[in-house]
Amino acid sequence: MKFSYSHLKSQLQQYVTNQEPEELAKLRQRAFQYVTTAQLPKVTKFNFQDWPLISAQSAPLHFPEAVERLTDSEQVIVEASSQKVIVVLPNSLKKQGLIISELGSIIKKHPQMLTKYLAKVIQPDENLLAAYHTAFINQGLFIYVPRNVELKKPLHLTVNFDQAVKGTINFHLLIVAGENSRFQIIDHLVSSRQQDNPLTNFVEIMAEENSEVHFSSLDHLAQRSPSYYQYRAAIKNYAKVDWAIGLMNECNTVGGIDSELIGEEAHANSQLIALTTNDQQLGINNRVTNRSPHSRGLINQRGVALDNSRLIFNGIGQIIHGAHGSEAEQQNRLLMMSPHATGDANPILLIDENDVEAGHAASVGKINQDQLYYLLSRGIPLHQAQRMVIRGFLSAVITAVPDKNVRQEMVDILERKLMENA
Repeated sequence: MKFSYSHLKSQLQQYVTNQEPEELAKLRQRAFQYVTTAQLPKVTKFNFQDWPLISAQSAPLHFPEAVERLTDSEQVIVEASSQKVIVVLPNSLKKQGLIISELGSIIKKHPQMLTKYLAKVIQPDENLLAAYHTAFINQGLFIYVPRNVELKKPLHLTVNFDQAVKGTINFHLLIVAGENSRFQIIDHLVSSRQQDNPLTNFVEIMAEENSEVHFSSLDHLAQRSPSYYQYRAAIKNYAKVDWAIGLMNECNTVGGIDSELIGEEAHANSQLIALTTNDQQLGINNRVTNRSPHSRGLINQRGVALDNSRLIFNGIGQIIHGAHGSEAEQQNRLLMMSPHATGDANPILLIDENDVEAGHAASVGKINQDQLYYLLSRGIPLHQAQRMVIRGFLSAVITAVPDKNVRQEMVDILERKLMENA
């Protein structure tokens, strides 16, 4: 991965002199130190060394001012782009201390919140892209749900990566779930086909004790340039984080989902579907690490590869010594719809404790011929029958998305891509 260190250093100076709090400037500078020494993240059996994820320049620092609109309804809606951030926030939740804003406002109004939580779940010294992203965060949002607050309806978040800026977009979503809080977030990422901006997209979730977070994401990026994503949750005592991720991107994509079970009886359920078409390449690390006793981590990922695409699933379940009574289970399944597509489903178990339950399942194969024959025998055309079998194959994860409109949108995108590549 080629980039100009001297050019990036001059860019950093523009960032840290942007009237940001001293703590943030120090974080950027500390992260930048690792740009020259850190290695790229590793994705087993997947090579993205030559992807231009670090462009000749990062996009200019641009935190648009958030416009807050208070309402009497219970629905929370956030629409974000490089030009504007609109937050529709119920009066009742505002009074309870719910905070939703773009990072620029939080930097100015609540710098102590950023100091306490930003880059604490994903450390900048972990790899080159984490260091680069942290040093050059230029867009982002902060969501804070106070202790004992429950959102009765999902929080809908739409992020549009438009063409208004040039250079790599480093978008950061920081979510803090206070003790005993309960909420769902539905994250929808979109971009235009003409966009040339590489993207690094980070999600940090800090799940405090006994909190519960359901995070659903529909990633539908159409840009020509590649993207790197890192979704990670630090899950404390008795807390729970559920992931339901739909990767429907058209660009080359690499990244991972990480659930760190750092508290006793912490729980994570990491579910993902992916569809690759044309010459697209997609590599995924889906990892759950049991660090405390009686914690439970589940992975279920399913993918479909068409045309000349390449799809790699790495499921990683790790139980640290001392995490007795824990559970780590995973399923990794790929459906190959073309003789020219390639794919791997790699289950990895790293167990350093005796009193645990751990298991895995993995499969890479063609469409189920018995199911296909059944549908064809009922007069259903071949292409339609194939789409029905694929939908059934992916339904285990699609049904985990709590919002029926998002589920339907996921199915619509799936259907359209399958028809375009029939």
